Amino acid sequence: MSGRLFVIGTGPGNPEQMTPEALTVVDQATDFFGYGPYLDRLQLRDDQLRHASDNREELDRAGAALAMAADGAKVCVVSGGDPGVFAMAAAVCEAIENGPAAWRSVDLTILPGITAMLAVAARAGAPLGHDFCAISLSDNLKPWNIIETRLELAAKAGFVIALYNPISRARPWQLGDAFKLLRNHLPPATPVIFGRAAGRRTSASPSSRCRRQMRRLRIWRPASSSARPRHASSRGQADWTSSIRRVSWREETGDRSPPAPPRQFRPF
Repeated sequence: MSGRLFVIGTGPGNPEQMTPEALTVVDQATDFFGYGPYLDRLQLRDDQLRHASDNREELDRAGAALAMAADGAKVCVVSGGDPGVFAMAAAVCEAIENGPAAWRSVDLTILPGITAMLAVAARAGAPLGHDFCAISLSDNLKPWNIIETRLELAAKAGFVIALYNPISRARPWQLGDAFKLLRNHLPPATPVIFGRAAGRRTSASPSSRCRRQMRRLRIWRPASSSARPRHASSRGQADWTSSIRRVSWREETGDRSPPAPPRQFRPF
């Protein structure tokens, strides 16, 4: 007996930016697999079960979801943003390809969602109105030298570049190195768009600090200002996020904020 497996995205954080198609699937499914903060975005019934796991356990999560679906359950794998953009759709397809034959008989449906660079771009104007690309700065699945090559070629080609996974506790240096490389190929007047949690509603908390941390957007023109990205709170949060020619980014580690960049950090 084989069930169904849906792979969905919750969008950039605002419940209103989750597609009606994905909401219909959420209403139908019995079991939900995903990173805890993404599952928290769903309003599940008492009869619907959560299976939360760490954000770095994609293949294990995909395998567990496929095994349950192969046994006949109606399962939903939940990502943030769009499930096909640096998210769970790829992990599910990889697990099917390398897993038991029973997993290939599961009825798989991958639903499109709204990814973070679209939310940032919509708030900034139309930075993605012409050719653009998206590059992840995470070197968990590919060597850093490949990332450098892609950044260099994209900059030379004149693409708008959206950066995903720009920085984390384990990778505090990659964004600075990426900017160092890009400034060799882009003019100093290149605008940089920093966007954090651009799709989320402002927090209802009375704390102004909490409200500030929920959603941020900065457009920075290095050539016309001596300003530098400000360092953030005592938790080490960065009051910056971005696009280089224009780079928009989303932190893929849920609600865990990145550490502040080194003080000698200079995008241009």
